[in-house]
Amino acid sequence: MTKFLTGISAFAICVLLIFMVSCRNDNYFEGSVDFRFSEDTLRFDTVFTELGSATRWVKIFNPLSDAILIESMSMANENSFFRMNVNGNSTKVITDVEIPGGDSIYVFVEVTIDPDMPVSDSPFIIEDNLVINREGDNQVVHLEAFGQNANYIPDRFSAGSVSFDLCQSGDILWDDPKPYVVYGILVIEGCTLTLAPGTRVHVHGGIVNDPDNGPYNDGNITVGPNGSIKSMGTVQDTVVFQGDRLEEPFADISGQWSGLRLFNESKNNTFSHTTIKNAIIGLRVDSLAEVSMDHCQIYNTASFGIVGIHATISASNTLIHSNGGVGLQCTYGGTYDFDYCTVASYGNDMEAANFRNYLCRGFNCEFIDVNPLNLTVDNCIFAGSQSEELVLDDISAQGLETPFNYKFRNTLVRVDSLLESELFSDFLTQCENCINYNTATNDTLFVSVDDNLYQLDTFSVVEERGLNLTTEGFTDDLIGNPRDPLTPDMGCYEFQQ
Repeated sequence: MTKFLTGISAFAICVLLIFMVSCRNDNYFEGSVDFRFSEDTLRFDTVFTELGSATRWVKIFNPLSDAILIESMSMANENSFFRMNVNGNSTKVITDVEIPGGDSIYVFVEVTIDPDMPVSDSPFIIEDNLVINREGDNQVVHLEAFGQNANYIPDRFSAGSVSFDLCQSGDILWDDPKPYVVYGILVIEGCTLTLAPGTRVHVHGGIVNDPDNGPYNDGNITVGPNGSIKSMGTVQDTVVFQGDRLEEPFADISGQWSGLRLFNESKNNTFSHTTIKNAIIGLRVDSLAEVSMDHCQIYNTASFGIVGIHATISASNTLIHSNGGVGLQCTYGGTYDFDYCTVASYGNDMEAANFRNYLCRGFNCEFIDVNPLNLTVDNCIFAGSQSEELVLDDISAQGLETPFNYKFRNTLVRVDSLLESELFSDFLTQCENCINYNTATNDTLFVSVDDNLYQLDTFSVVEERGLNLTTEGFTDDLIGNPRDPLTPDMGCYEFQQ
């Protein structure tokens, strides 16, 4: 009986397999078909040589109830820079692709740029077509990429590593019209790195899982105690530091790389006409480090715009905005001088600027280090969406005596509870010719906060309210417009008719 049942089962399985094979649909629709595509053009923005790009994809829909067979998909150009991936196969040509009735498939496309293209062709436009051939009827998806050559520092295989090799041959000048792409953590120690006008620096970020120290953020430029950086941009040719993902979705994404750091005691650092964007922290200046900044922009950071820790920072005609944390954080004292700066903090719950003469240590601030603060602010704007956009935090209120010296002149602030504190109740009296901005009065200030346009609007409350600083060398604004020699405006922009 058992042998009989076993025989019946085997026979049934054989019959089932024959039935399944005989029922497989090898009869595809014949005739003209107009595919539907999720995109008619795949665009890749700036793509670095050898680096490739983010993958783009297009979805091909079968509008029929019957299955259809695509005879081939290929790039129109035989020597195409593009390649596709269909059903796990990475290739430039693929044949016999089935799309069941009412279904669709994904086609993933990548591009890599020829590293030997001459500089005269960079940036250059690369175009091709993804050709879908069925019964001699070709339909296409357009492919377009902007590519350019790049200098890889130290090389494109150094992600997750720390490099001290930049200064082996002495001082360095970056003046190549091709961008510089930094991998890993680049340490400038023992020399000066000078960036010529128009230099573009792109830092490759990411998370590194170090087996000894745990995970950390990759993509950082650190200037050591015996190193310096001089970013020498101009009005026409700004120096730019940003991430290396330039496709449209990444244009305004913060936290793509760690940022710039001036390590303890680093001196002779200069940033002129320089933009730092899309980092975690834009610029960190550590204890006893010094930096001078003019005509700079720092924005789209995941955390602070600028952090000064017992540092010396002078900044003029500088714009800081769209930060995830405090725009300007100066802690543990130090010496700070700000002229014609605009710090805007809209859309988050953090203040525009915070100044302290102490530093907390330990989980719950069990240990406190103090250091004198010397702060001078002229013709600046500290604005945002909170009622308190300027925080002055003097540890003397907690019984630890250390100097907190400040002088504000002709500056717009937003303060509320600060005026209720014992140490700063007379702040607006001490703040010479300052404005405590009140949004309830509907006074105009900027052109458009929503569009990050921090130029002064018509009838802005800060127009002609600045202090004349021409004798100190401040004669133009962030973008080179001349300052009124008698009654300049507050902030980094001079109003233009």
